Amino acid sequence: MPRFCANLTYLFTDLDLPERVGAARRTGFEAVEILFPYDGDAAALRGALLAHDMPLALINCPPPNYIDPDGPRGFAAVEAEAGRFRSAFRRALRYARTLKAERIHVMAGAAEGPGARAVFVDNLRWAVDEADGLPLTIEPINRHDMPGYFLHDFDTAIEVLGAVGAAPDRLGLQFDVYHAARITGDAVATWDRVNAAVTHVQFADTPGRGAPGSGALDFPAMFDRIDRAGYDGWVSAEYRPDGPTEDGLSWLSRG
Repeated sequence: MPRFCANLTYLFTDLDLPERVGAARRTGFEAVEILFPYDGDAAALRGALLAHDMPLALINCPPPNYIDPDGPRGFAAVEAEAGRFRSAFRRALRYARTLKAERIHVMAGAAEGPGARAVFVDNLRWAVDEADGLPLTIEPINRHDMPGYFLHDFDTAIEVLGAVGAAPDRLGLQFDVYHAARITGDAVATWDRVNAAVTHVQFADTPGRGAPGSGALDFPAMFDRIDRAGYDGWVSAEYRPDGPTEDGLSWLSRG
């Protein structure tokens, strides 16, 4: 059975962020992830993680103002923003170390062309060195949800990982079942093709990004495929609940 993680940016949102940690533990999750923890009380959050013995699987970099619908979706592949990316990454690294996060997801941002690819590879090489052993991930994100996003297919992601040349425990592929289904139409086949590079998994159903069972995906088959591949990392619930989070967790008991 996968090791399930709760994305606290999406789940238990009726509670303050530190309280969501306890809610996740009580309902059966074994870890949490938080996309952008930058505006909260880091000490209170770290205290909640310790009190409930909950690993923090992942945070995102950057930006802290991600909820702004007109704001950037990262800028690691944006040619004019190399300095901004590096400043933001150092901030993310400070938070990751304070909160004992296990990895940082580096967001590419909206960009196009060979220049964007070159700056993305260069920034990732720099970030791997700067992180000094803290694992990083990159994630293909579909352009329906994020128009213009540079890293919008798995072939490019695998090619970029090869170009950076970092060991998998330093830089890996973040596989989101929802995005894979939107990008390729077949999340299971995509998983079979790329899972050797995967170091973190997220999921939601399609097309509405709801809980497993709310849409078209066969999650028992998907979770079985993840197990059969020998993947032993976190599998994170990153979906939008239809009502209170606790009322939609029947999938968790089934695994």
